[in-house]
Amino acid sequence: MRFRQDFAPPGRGARRTGTLATALALASAVLLAGCGGTESPPAKSAGAGASSAADADRIEPLTGTAAPKLPVTVDSADGKRTTITSTDRIVPLTGSLNEIVFTLGLGKHVVARDITATFEQAEKLPVVTRAHDVSAESVLSLKPTVVLADTTTGPAEAIGQIRDAGIPLVVVEPAKELADVGRRIDTVAAALGVPKAGETLKKRTQDRIDAVRDSVPAPAKGSGKPRVAFLYLRGSASVYLLGGRESGASSLLEAAGAVDAGKASGLTKDFTAITSEALAKAAPDAILVMTKGLESVGGIDGLVKIPGVAETPAGMDRRIVSIDDGVLLNYGPRTDRVLSELVAQLYPESGAGK
Repeated sequence: MRFRQDFAPPGRGARRTGTLATALALASAVLLAGCGGTESPPAKSAGAGASSAADADRIEPLTGTAAPKLPVTVDSADGKRTTITSTDRIVPLTGSLNEIVFTLGLGKHVVARDITATFEQAEKLPVVTRAHDVSAESVLSLKPTVVLADTTTGPAEAIGQIRDAGIPLVVVEPAKELADVGRRIDTVAAALGVPKAGETLKKRTQDRIDAVRDSVPAPAKGSGKPRVAFLYLRGSASVYLLGGRESGASSLLEAAGAVDAGKASGLTKDFTAITSEALAKAAPDAILVMTKGLESVGGIDGLVKIPGVAETPAGMDRRIVSIDDGVLLNYGPRTDRVLSELVAQLYPESGAGK
């Protein structure tokens, strides 16, 4: 599972009043649709080697994408069979799907976006989806010829309303790890009638990811891999969570030559409330956060005030890795940039990831 940062947060006193279970349930419900913000995130406030916000908020489309070969009939992740006859007006309902469509070279056909699609090429498009909730009326008013959703998009009534209007709608399985990047690209490319472009983009993306992985320095003699804890923070909502095996960050951390400290400490679920005991057991050498999450707690000075953080090796060294919300767990065509930035911030002395 993976967080989006634009969810409707629980009440400010969630942890203090015993409604943490509600907060966790809500958080889990919004984890799977790709991360992004309601505005372009600022440059990094922590870590070395961070790329600029401008770099993070642009995508690099393929050039020379052939015209879609239609019609095509594809299987939707919700068990439906869908036939697409036109890609003249495409509406992707998540930020990650917007990113894939634009990178495939079909951005000129996209007529709407999810609120998390903050990259430059999409930022002026009308917003039709917020925190997984799609406005069927807004979508239909744009007269789409194909709609792309994922399994977390809802409510079900809105999805049904779009389909009942005769609009082809394809549901795509979300990505949870690096291994899902190619599958997502293939699925979207097939639905839009550009499978060859999908193959090209998948290879380009994998080659770039592999190149970053090859740049990861070997651990220094006598030392092990860095232990990194992924913390999900929303200070305004009193949401402070420690990522476990299913947080979505493990795959990235391991590709960067690190150990997911939450997973290694025995956390088998997605997230658990931050406690001094949990952090002590995780014993992270570095802490990974989303940029907006770090801002929401008052930066590094505020982060180390969260109980237990200052006592970890990461807290004592103030070793914080901050990556833009809009790309961190997207697992799309910009994954190599995310991995490169993670590597650069984890190993600033080596120059890796640059």
